[in-house]
Amino acid sequence: MAHPLEPVLENDPRYPVEAYEFVREALAYAQDVMGMGVAEVVDPEDAKTERHLTGQELCEASRRYAIDQYGMMAHVVLKQWGIHSTSDLGEVVYNLIRVDLMRKSNADRREDFDDVYDFQKAFNDEFDFAAEQRKQEDAGSA
Repeated sequence: MAHPLEPVLENDPRYPVEAYEFVREALAYAQDVMGMGVAEVVDPEDAKTERHLTGQELCEASRRYAIDQYGMMAHVVLKQWGIHSTSDLGEVVYNLIRVDLMRKSNADRREDFDDVYDFQKAFNDEFDFAAEQRKQEDAGSA
């Protein structure tokens, strides 16, 4: 039996399986751990609902999930998987949408993922201990 991501990987080799798994796990993290998303009915016949996130929300959830899972190595791990920006997260999401492994609302656009945050600041500055020390010293001298 073929892997469900096989068509995606064949059509867009920029991202490995791990990138797609990460985004799907980040979505679950956003919904289950962070409580993000607005409930939407996806199947009126059985009243099935899913919690929908915007592109910006999924980017923020991905940042938090990466830091939670990989700590100071989050940026390095994501780069290893070809994810260098929030735009890459959008590419991964829309590849998953194309093969029906994720859904989008009518209001969603691929561009919603562009320039949500700067990866350098979002991941590396999070762990800039020298900057934190300077803030504490400045607060103490005030």
